[in-house]
Amino acid sequence: MNHIILLFIDGVGIGKKDPLFNPFFKYEFKTFTEIFGAVPDLDNPVIRTNKGIIFPTDAVMGVAGFPQSGTGQTSIFCGMNAPKFVGKHFGPYPYSTLIPIIKETNIFHEFIRRGKKAFFMNAYPKVFFDYINSGKQRLSVTSLSSKLSGLKFNTVSDVRQGRALTAEITNERWNQRLGYNLKILKPSTAANRLLIAASQNDLVVYEYFLTDHLGHGRHEGDIEKTLNTLDEFLFSVFSKSDPEEYTILLCSDHGNFEDLSVKTHTMNPALTISWGRHSEFLYERIKDLSHIKDAILALVE
Repeated sequence: MNHIILLFIDGVGIGKKDPLFNPFFKYEFKTFTEIFGAVPDLDNPVIRTNKGIIFPTDAVMGVAGFPQSGTGQTSIFCGMNAPKFVGKHFGPYPYSTLIPIIKETNIFHEFIRRGKKAFFMNAYPKVFFDYINSGKQRLSVTSLSSKLSGLKFNTVSDVRQGRALTAEITNERWNQRLGYNLKILKPSTAANRLLIAASQNDLVVYEYFLTDHLGHGRHEGDIEKTLNTLDEFLFSVFSKSDPEEYTILLCSDHGNFEDLSVKTHTMNPALTISWGRHSEFLYERIKDLSHIKDAILALVE
């Protein structure tokens, strides 16, 4: 059986080979250097190993302006050119006319419709449930897709029992900023949790957003520490997963973090990594964000 892991890493493109402003060149990132042997850049965007491929994916998709999260993530999770449909790039939340499309075409819904087991790995704190219970509906594409597909939102209890992960991997920010007293996870332990969940489902999705926050300059002092945490997590996921059993696709919605000289999104191609025995198939099928969902679904038909 082939288990699929979709890692959505917000706001990461493939940028210039610039140690001053591209943190992947400024800091050690062993997911690139040790697993793939090199850091991707605009002059060397495709890097292959016998297990996986790093490659660029078009996030602009023929629409003027900087790519945005609402339309970019809808394109990924629903397999459509959302900015073309809307007539512009839009974010951070999905455009109103996209919500009915998200409900009927998101990747969770499609897996469930095919009789497959889908799981959203992220957990949410109490403040999130207070927000949605108040009747407010502004949700990210991933959260909205999960909700509209009838999937249960994971809670702090699921984190404590090892069934889910916070969006920042280690639980440290939940403790510091939200007043929880959770055990601090090693990134490698979080990776193990993800792989266990993947072994029990046909599709597991995990979303990580701090890269986009860092790219916008919201946590400027945390760049090296946060990047190291993400690196340890990804390194463990890729190095511990059996490429015959797991297919991993890491994707992003737009560039940002790869160029810290600006606090806006970039026009750079989005970072994409395919891993496992279907890595070549995914690489050949995915040229822009709208191709990702259908490429994944083709593996389960």
